[in-house]
Amino acid sequence: MKVNAKPILRIQNLAVAYGHIEAVKGIDLTLNEGEITALVGANGAGKSTTLLAVSGLLKPTRGKVLLDDIDLTKLSPHKIVQNGVVQVAEGRAILTTLTIAENLSLGAYTRKDNAQAKKDLEWVYSLFPVLQQRMRGLAGNLSGGEQQMLAIGRALMAKPRVLLLDEPSMGLAPLLVQEIFRIVKEINGTGQTILLVEQNVRQALRIAHHGYVLETGLIVLADTGSNLLHDPKVLEAYLGG
Repeated sequence: MKVNAKPILRIQNLAVAYGHIEAVKGIDLTLNEGEITALVGANGAGKSTTLLAVSGLLKPTRGKVLLDDIDLTKLSPHKIVQNGVVQVAEGRAILTTLTIAENLSLGAYTRKDNAQAKKDLEWVYSLFPVLQQRMRGLAGNLSGGEQQMLAIGRALMAKPRVLLLDEPSMGLAPLLVQEIFRIVKEINGTGQTILLVEQNVRQALRIAHHGYVLETGLIVLADTGSNLLHDPKVLEAYLGG
């Protein structure tokens, strides 16, 4: 954890249900400004459901999501984006019939600071040179790894205060997984606050300042990323002993 870290987003007693099935069962989680917080666990634990509730795409049955003192659960998804919480969805959700440049420009649709947005676009292209090389090509022609880069770049164009990443390594070859995590760490190095949801527990905890382990909708462990990486329970359950 960083010295004098300041909480920026707090999840309080959050519960989310699909019909009569409660997928998230009253969890508490805090993101500190400028840190990577990892939410890890097995498939079906409730990780993505938690992110969808933070983004306003699912309405919780109880609890709050506070960005500073703003209760995001009372806002629509587009208002949540305008307040600075932006999600990169599982599966990337890029617009395949638009060009790479058009996808990136759509990320900045809520912004009025055109000069700064242009600088941010240059920064995104520096992070992902392949996107600049192919900026006029259709997004649908990108590989899976390149599409993930585009999805992250598009989210960054919204200038988020909190960036939500949902399974960014899913379906990628091992070398691309390493590259995506390197880039996530580089983005965080600029001061970007990140909530990272991942099934790749080892990689996520390696770069996280703080981590939470979610099992069947409940937080069962919370500690620094480093401590969780060496926790016997985590080693046994997720890292092959």
